[in-house]
Amino acid sequence: MARRSLRVADVVEVLEHWAAGRPLRAIAESLGLDRHTVRKYVTPARESGFGPGVGPPPEGWAAFVARVCPELGRARKNGAAWDELASRHDEIAERLKVNRPSTVWQRMHDDHGLQASLPSFRRYALATLPEAYGRRVSITVRRDDPPPGDEAQVDYGRLGKWTDPTTGETMILNAFILVLSFSRHMFVAVVRRMDAATWLDCHVRAFAFFGAVPSRIILDNLKSGVLHPDLYDPLLNRGYAELARHFGCLIDPARAAKPKDKPRVERQVPYVRESFWTGRTFGSLPEINTGAERWCLRVAGPRDHGTTRTAPLLLFQTLEQSAMLALPTTTFEIVTWAQAKVARDCHVQVQNSFYSIPWPYVGQRLDVRIGWGIVRFYVGTQLVKTHLRGKPGQRQTDWNDYPPEKAAFFLRTPNWCRERASQLGQHVRAAVDELLDQHHLHFLRQSQGIIRLEETYGEARLDAACQRALAYGNAHYRTIKTILEKGLDPQVAEPAPTPIAGIGAYLRGPEDLLGLTTTTVLEEIPA
Repeated sequence: MARRSLRVADVVEVLEHWAAGRPLRAIAESLGLDRHTVRKYVTPARESGFGPGVGPPPEGWAAFVARVCPELGRARKNGAAWDELASRHDEIAERLKVNRPSTVWQRMHDDHGLQASLPSFRRYALATLPEAYGRRVSITVRRDDPPPGDEAQVDYGRLGKWTDPTTGETMILNAFILVLSFSRHMFVAVVRRMDAATWLDCHVRAFAFFGAVPSRIILDNLKSGVLHPDLYDPLLNRGYAELARHFGCLIDPARAAKPKDKPRVERQVPYVRESFWTGRTFGSLPEINTGAERWCLRVAGPRDHGTTRTAPLLLFQTLEQSAMLALPTTTFEIVTWAQAKVARDCHVQVQNSFYSIPWPYVGQRLDVRIGWGIVRFYVGTQLVKTHLRGKPGQRQTDWNDYPPEKAAFFLRTPNWCRERASQLGQHVRAAVDELLDQHHLHFLRQSQGIIRLEETYGEARLDAACQRALAYGNAHYRTIKTILEKGLDPQVAEPAPTPIAGIGAYLRGPEDLLGLTTTTVLEEIPA
């Protein structure tokens, strides 16, 4: 088995299986892990007082694993053992043509001083010489049927092309098939997409069809490529894990490229295609799905099964349904998970909608949980932000997500400036009104700056400075600030001098002193 770097989600899956009462050997076989690895991560949980019948920690398994195993997810590089084996690659390849890997390692270790361990040798051989490592003929071992209600197997199978008679669109349809392993009773749903939301919706419909939930679900390995690749992204697995927790069942992926791990559903794909689909015509996709459920109850269910020699529907009704888990009373919310990077404008784009995120997370990638009406953003297991789900193209902005100095311009609107100025004094309000009446956006920053001067000089001085600036007919921010800086605000602006009555004269200005001809004439004002 090749070395595998475990993530927090992998260890959580191990602990969920263990808390459900499964033995360590069964967990190791189901999840493709070594028993020692399973025991390694179960031990801290057992020492902390958790276990079968006790329930998970109050903070949840994910937070518990992140706390007790902080080293998870760190990348590991090949060490000296790998380098030693690589230097003897040709010798190893020749010996593997004759002997098994364990024998080759034993002879090289005993006779030629090989220092690498047997597990390291096996990992190297599997990674670099897979054709030699896997040359042995595989043997199929028939397993007994599981107890009633204990297991279900699920898979997708291609049905073929179908043309919608209403729109004329031709599409490829696939069948979602869930088979109960004990009775062989099945549920079939026909879909045109195999994304995460469809995958979850088909499970919910299957549980409603049976009126109960199996204890364990075996599905294709999450890297096998049977489903749409997006579904097999580790983030989308979180939506599937939420479904399992809601309904109380366990998810047990089959091994990669091992279809015999779920033979009961693999064998049904050609049967569904032949018996239900081939040679029939349908008018719409809802009609196809209605016909699929009817076929499960009237054709596939009552038939005499070739292995059990009993009708699957009869076994289900008499033995299996009562042994399955009851449906929960609350409705399951189908959600999808995605990743989004926080841009420099403090927004992320999710399904063509934009949502603001607190500015410290700019440049980071967040996990996004997309629900029916709520969108939640996480860093690991930590909730960062929650928004109402927006329509495509819509922006959801919380100005508190911006740095205070950046958000001030948008929070302090013209109306806010007028109200705040009124609180600081009548002359402050008059100065702000004079600016905003000219152009409310062009002079918005000046108005905000005038109001901010109160933080340094106080209300009384600011009001006096605005009074003096208004008297001079210049209520701009720079004028008011200069008055305050130079301490001119206590002085009252002198009124403009009035002309002397009853005197008519020619008053010569400085122009005449410089030899210019321009004069200023004041008309005589009658007494």
